[in-house]
Amino acid sequence: MKTTLKTLALAVVLLPSIASAEMSQEEIAKASQNPLTAMYSLPIQNNTYVNMGLDNKTKNIANFQPVLPFDLNDDWTVVTRTIVPIVSSPVGTYSGGNYERVFGLGDTTFTAFFTPKAASESGWIWGVGPSLYLPTATDTDLGTKKWGAGASAVALKMEGKFVYGALISNVWSFAGSGQDAGFERVNAMTLQPFVNYNMDDGWFVASVPIITANWEADSDHTWTVPMGLGIGRAMKLGKIPMTAQVHGYYNVVTPDDYGEEWQMRIQIQLLFPR
Repeated sequence: MKTTLKTLALAVVLLPSIASAEMSQEEIAKASQNPLTAMYSLPIQNNTYVNMGLDNKTKNIANFQPVLPFDLNDDWTVVTRTIVPIVSSPVGTYSGGNYERVFGLGDTTFTAFFTPKAASESGWIWGVGPSLYLPTATDTDLGTKKWGAGASAVALKMEGKFVYGALISNVWSFAGSGQDAGFERVNAMTLQPFVNYNMDDGWFVASVPIITANWEADSDHTWTVPMGLGIGRAMKLGKIPMTAQVHGYYNVVTPDDYGEEWQMRIQIQLLFPR
């Protein structure tokens, strides 16, 4: 963790020089759409979940997702992605017209993708690697109190104006507070298919739903399946390549009683060419 923070700090210090490389708007857009892009990046993603459960509650999660690639040798790169969530969640009982809310850090997920530097002959880019689930939540209502591990894989292709593919991961808990403390085991899958279509002047449309499955829940509470799309644009903040986008998704399947009906996502992503 200290090494990651030092690397991020170094990237900020050297920002004027590393961001000076000229990138077209199309190159910026496609780099931001590639989970295995070989450059440092910082996506900041805010997700708002509305109409949750029978009382139509609202929850907000802001994810800070630094991406740090490292060269292993002439043929392989490892791309690390850390997801650190800041959560505002309704808890407790309904009082005075509103639910009480708790705010703080949620559980952290770390993934390392091992990916070949050259795409396959068919043009597919792929990566596989381990995932770690860390109980970093600052409040018991914001996390699972579990340590977990699993595996992740991603595959994508850039074809003309399209960038498309999918990312999948599953984590299982192996240590932490037991069920007698009110914390269930973790066995959760995340599937993220993505389709991006790039247009003129850096504009793009995209569908990037985050499908989740809680394998520990019963059949009425297992799946969350959103459908929707978003629009974004590639640009520069001074010399820093970046993208900004906004998405809306309707959950065609959601856990009974407590699942949300709608998701809104706003994301900016800063890119730092190596």
